[in-house]
Amino acid sequence: MRPKLVIMLKEPVAGRVKTRLGRDIGMTASAWWFRHQSGDTIRRLQSKRWETWLAVAPDTALHSRCWPAHLPRMAQGLGDLGVRMARILHSSKGPVVLIGGDIPGVQQEHVAEAFRQLGRQDLVLGPASDGGFWLVGKRRQVPRGLFESVHWSCQTTLSETLASAGAARIGKVATLSDVDTVSDL
Repeated sequence: MRPKLVIMLKEPVAGRVKTRLGRDIGMTASAWWFRHQSGDTIRRLQSKRWETWLAVAPDTALHSRCWPAHLPRMAQGLGDLGVRMARILHSSKGPVVLIGGDIPGVQQEHVAEAFRQLGRQDLVLGPASDGGFWLVGKRRQVPRGLFESVHWSCQTTLSETLASAGAARIGKVATLSDVDTVSDL
């Protein structure tokens, strides 16, 4: 079984995606930026070394024409970010890595390193420069309670996620930045 890369995406609709960035540059401009950024990420990260899947929100966007039609898709479902990520991790067999579509610096080498880490670790995280993380992956099973009591989009997100992982062996990959505000651009 090949490892699986899952790119979590929201349909790029003004006012529904990248709203913090939208407060800085306008909702239409932030949706446009995300559409093009996520498309570039998808193209850049496809590889024969892993399956590439798209996890889309809202669930009604499964058939959206915003993304390449040849890639398999799954619905993210309801819940906060932790609930949605845990659902995807639980439903995926074998090694799986999740990322968002808003990390301009991510390259295939980062994903390959995450899968290498999962050869010896239970989980892998890619720290983000803002205190969160841009990548999470699991080798086999997700630790019970992962993402519980995690506050999202704040400086303690990574440390709270590490605490929620219990005794799991955790590897880390490069620190990268995601784009939430105009200063991140």
